[in-house]
Amino acid sequence: MIISNISPSALLSRLVLLLCLSTALCKTLEANAQNFPNHALNIILPSAPGDPTDLLARVLQPKLAERLGQAVMVDNRPGGSGVIASQWVAKSASDGHTLLLALSSHTINPIALKQLPYDTLKDFAPVSLLARFPLLLAAHPSLKGNTLKEMIQHHVASPGSLNFASPGVGTLSFLAAEEISRRSGINAVHLSFKGGAPALQALMGNQAQFGLLAHSLFRQQVSAGKLKYLAVTSLKRQADLPDVPTVSESGFPGFEAQNWFGIFVPASTPASTIERLQGELAGVLKDPEIKGRLENAGFEIVASESKELDRFVRADLSRWQKFAKEYPLSFDGSP
Repeated sequence: MIISNISPSALLSRLVLLLCLSTALCKTLEANAQNFPNHALNIILPSAPGDPTDLLARVLQPKLAERLGQAVMVDNRPGGSGVIASQWVAKSASDGHTLLLALSSHTINPIALKQLPYDTLKDFAPVSLLARFPLLLAAHPSLKGNTLKEMIQHHVASPGSLNFASPGVGTLSFLAAEEISRRSGINAVHLSFKGGAPALQALMGNQAQFGLLAHSLFRQQVSAGKLKYLAVTSLKRQADLPDVPTVSESGFPGFEAQNWFGIFVPASTPASTIERLQGELAGVLKDPEIKGRLENAGFEIVASESKELDRFVRADLSRWQKFAKEYPLSFDGSP
């Protein structure tokens, strides 16, 4: 169509028609948002049943369904470092009925993977940062030093003499350990495993001398004296582990690395729908029973507003981009 060949009156008619269609579409979207939710919701997880993400989703599921008045389904779509689940949600309808329960890999994948089938910042709308928990740095009992600071003092003169285990390249466990290793100068060798359990076994067998994993994975082995805690990645010491120093106080001021869990929806989801979801999720997390169950499992409840999650994601992405630029990584586990 060549506009110059259209008469002014015809052009005006077409513009009026487009305006009417646009207005009708906006009214339809607004009406749908006001009727939200009008059918079952799906929470898409980037992980397999039984892991912390799955636990969080299934604890929230019944109460969220009760508050929304609709069924809430948990759909596990593991694989691809979370990319499979994220891509599914990014391409879903922007009506608030398909939710992504993302975790730390959400801001690591843009750095670890050369190409993503979605844009981490543009294709998702943040709803709420639900919860988080720190990692514990544990070591084999034979390792010299009973704190992170002591470990570094004993091994900085022989870089590359230690191995560290992680649940895989691109995980928070990997990046946090790499940052400690590189910045301290111990330059430990990374051993990558397919999950936390195999990484734990490598530590138990002294194949790797240290690693960063969830407290729940380490608790039993540390209590039995088969491993020892050297540090925790939160800014403050944990109430149940008051004698374990933070990484921050061990020579890395301001260091913090926490596994986090947030809810996202497809971009263009109506603001009123996001607001409703955020409010209901906050209500669920304030429930004494829910709060107690999650805190007993090691979660720190956050229940942020959507703008806070947006700021958090951007800051987290910037932090790892800066580190990867300063200390280039191939993400095959080698420098």
